[in-house]
Amino acid sequence: MTVIAWRERSDFADLVARYALYADLRKYTSLAGLFTKDAALVLPDPPNSLGPTRTYKGRDGIVEALRALEDVPLTSHQIVGQVFDQGREGGTATGNISCVGHHLSERENGEVTDLVWHLRYTDLYRRDGLTWRFARRSVRIDFIETRPVRRWTME
Repeated sequence: MTVIAWRERSDFADLVARYALYADLRKYTSLAGLFTKDAALVLPDPPNSLGPTRTYKGRDGIVEALRALEDVPLTSHQIVGQVFDQGREGGTATGNISCVGHHLSERENGEVTDLVWHLRYTDLYRRDGLTWRFARRSVRIDFIETRPVRRWTME
């Protein structure tokens, strides 16, 4: 196995963190810019399927897919683990990312709940000029919890 340079690991970690941040801030265009022009984002369809089943291609497709976040008043995606390896082809690498995604919403009775998704991302990164970008990102939900929320802010 070829060792990935520290600088590249830092680039991949930054890419993954920006994806989470831009999703939480609803910065769809910035988020889509983290992907190559021909990238694919493969998402689950909960509760029907927890594995990656719906494919969105290209930056416009990725923006369309992530607009589903607008139905959730507040999210927080927390990266809890990441492993990066050299890809099979030059200029590529892979990543396996563990994430906990919190999705807060208020029910009709005023109770606030957190729908917690324990996620695994399987990534393919490709060098695009001097920048690493997602070429493919597949998302799997390992399990889902629902938690009560005592207090929240939308600031």
